[in-house]
Amino acid sequence: MEQEWKISIIGLDTSHSTAFPKLMQDPETPDHLRIRGVRVVSCLRFETPFQNKEGLDKRQEYLERIGVKVTEHFEEAVQDCDAIIIAINDPRVHAEYFEKCAPLGKPIFLDKPFADTLENMKRIVACAKKYQVRFFTCSSLRFDDDLQKGLAKGIKPERVSVWGPAGVPPVGNTVNWYGCHTFELLQRIIGRGAVSVRGFKDEEQFLFQISYEDGRRGVVELAAGTNYSAMIREKEGKGIYIQITGEIPFYYMQMQEFVRFLHGEQPLELEDSVEVFAMQCAAEQSLISGKPEPVFRF
Repeated sequence: MEQEWKISIIGLDTSHSTAFPKLMQDPETPDHLRIRGVRVVSCLRFETPFQNKEGLDKRQEYLERIGVKVTEHFEEAVQDCDAIIIAINDPRVHAEYFEKCAPLGKPIFLDKPFADTLENMKRIVACAKKYQVRFFTCSSLRFDDDLQKGLAKGIKPERVSVWGPAGVPPVGNTVNWYGCHTFELLQRIIGRGAVSVRGFKDEEQFLFQISYEDGRRGVVELAAGTNYSAMIREKEGKGIYIQITGEIPFYYMQMQEFVRFLHGEQPLELEDSVEVFAMQCAAEQSLISGKPEPVFRF
């Protein structure tokens, strides 16, 4: 019989903490959307500015109904698991909890965004190297079915425009929190090599221009009420438009990749994750400075 991986979720302040196990073990999940070979056995609960006690109580009630043990004690949450999902809406504590989990030596999926600052991102990378722990981090948009079908058409991306919603967090800033999804779209389409970002903001939207070392150009737009979409063009003018419909749920595609990761595959390289977050940080800094800002790279 194939191994069933036991998963611990760290965090309950995000809807992802219930969305992921719903796909794995809720009896009401349709068979064609069931993620097999994994089961969430525990969840660590704690409050953050992203969710109050009432909301946490509702999520705990649901998780317990589908067989997940919810606890406020870290050691209890991780004592009987094979892998860990760090699903915390508040990115300010991502580095702290990654440093708690990494010494256990278990594979880790760090849910978006990577961190809250470049320094904390570096802490996470250094910790992973120290303990030689396998991990990946990204937005679910990277694996979207509509996106994969569009990329399969073989357009060589020279000019790429992507747009998506601008969520407003209770703490922190929009670009470094919800902007991860749209920057992830750009990076998945155009690849690595971003060197600078210039940002603009008005009452309705954020707009960012991304320059690449070989002359490619990207544009990221964040605006309230906007759906995820992309326009990809080649030098010769040939292009395609991709609308992200969500017909196949984002989280289903992401959890499929998580299962492959548990079996030894790497959904994306660390350099990709670093560049996505580094672009977000450069974008936010550009809004402050009013000029193009360099994209960090190791």
